Amino acid sequence: MLARSGGRRDDPLAEYRAERDPARTAEPVPPAGQPLPAGRDDTFVVHEHHTARGRAGERVHWDLRLERGGVLKSWAVPEGPPLEPGANRLAVPTEDHPLEYASCAGTIAAGEYGGGEVAIWDLGRYATEKWDERHVIVTFDGRRLTGRYVLFPVDDGAWNLRKLDDAPPVGNRTPAAGSMPPPAPLPMLATAGQLPAVAEDGAWGYEFKWDGVRAVATVRAGVPTLSSRKGTDITVRYPEVTRLPGALAGRDVVVDGEVVMMDAAGRPDFGALQNRMHRTGPEVPRLAAAAPVTYLVFDLLELDGEDLRPRPYAERRDLLDELAPAGHRWVLTPWFRGGGADVQAASEENGLEGVVAKRLDSPYREGVRSPDWRKVKNFYTQAVVVGGWRPGQGRRAGSIGSLLVGVPDDEGRLVYVGHVGTGFSDQDLRHLQRTLTSRSAPPFDGALPREVTRDAHWVEPDLVGEVAYAVWTADGRLRHPSWRGVRDDLEPDDVVREP
Repeated sequence: MLARSGGRRDDPLAEYRAERDPARTAEPVPPAGQPLPAGRDDTFVVHEHHTARGRAGERVHWDLRLERGGVLKSWAVPEGPPLEPGANRLAVPTEDHPLEYASCAGTIAAGEYGGGEVAIWDLGRYATEKWDERHVIVTFDGRRLTGRYVLFPVDDGAWNLRKLDDAPPVGNRTPAAGSMPPPAPLPMLATAGQLPAVAEDGAWGYEFKWDGVRAVATVRAGVPTLSSRKGTDITVRYPEVTRLPGALAGRDVVVDGEVVMMDAAGRPDFGALQNRMHRTGPEVPRLAAAAPVTYLVFDLLELDGEDLRPRPYAERRDLLDELAPAGHRWVLTPWFRGGGADVQAASEENGLEGVVAKRLDSPYREGVRSPDWRKVKNFYTQAVVVGGWRPGQGRRAGSIGSLLVGVPDDEGRLVYVGHVGTGFSDQDLRHLQRTLTSRSAPPFDGALPREVTRDAHWVEPDLVGEVAYAVWTADGRLRHPSWRGVRDDLEPDDVVREP
């Protein structure tokens, strides 16, 4: 058998349902009798599962799940999937899970089957090379799992999981059963700067700068996926965007845009978006219905198989305007040929973050921060790496009072740039307290102010946030910084000092 099934061929989820009470668990429990969804047999997820075992304390294992035939074939991997070729890891087949479980994360109530904390450790696409009773050979394209892996049975119903090589699922390899589409392009990035000179204004196009999360949308055969600026699949976070506008019916496209949360005045609210950026669990549909996001589209990278990235920006925008992918939660954003000063004035008047100036003749340079695109801000923001915190007082006693933050220098060393003590909601503080990982020594390079080191708690420098600030001081500190939120679409290596 290829993973323990439910005992009845006509209902592979029977065992899964028998072990769960829909009234007590937040896990998805599809009712019996409904047809299985038709997937593409190319989605995988790895869950990190922490369970409490009485006096034995907390235990952790990992669950590998592969979409196959309308369910997730599942294996428990006690020591976690191997990341280097050669090593075998025990993989115990478990019951099939519903496809909705691919976005499941959160708390399973104590006393319920599998009670404890479940987090998504990796999520992505896979391609099948072989799938039979003796071997499952697949190629993963995830954030942590990449390359070819094999699952094979050993003694007493157990299996082993082994990484074979690092070959990517592209080029000459064409997997037999589950062809994997090419990954979404990484978005082109803008450099910080000023508006082009008046004499050059006519050579530039202008768009408003939107205060949200960058996302490239790929639509293949009517199925959309969203990818972050790092290439991570974030589709499960924003299910309301998966309902396509009518203009995309029957069209295969790749577009660039921004996921935003609008306030009552119709302006993007980055703070409100915080409650959606980190969510992948069963609560996501409820949040999407209560406060849906909007996907703002501003570039067209591919249309019906034709790569448009080499074409000039002005041509891509004209084609995008003709396509007009607007409707449901999709909005086509405006752009302007020339008139940069007027566009910036309008952005400031409407409380927007600023404008992005784009050379009309510029191609789309995937993953490149190019001077052909300039972001011109109406207020100052800076991405920062969290390296520690200081305890609070009064209402915040026993919790975080301020964060100690830094920005990498040109050589990659984390340089302390100040502490941030305002702008936090209670939810922000709870999330930060759960997320930060303690360490014994400061992660910052060089000497630190004594008033900071006196009561500091140091943390691993792996969380990126964003602050608003008044100005950079002469000694390289942020003046009056205020917390805007976590930027989980950025890695610490992505952070650069904004002028």
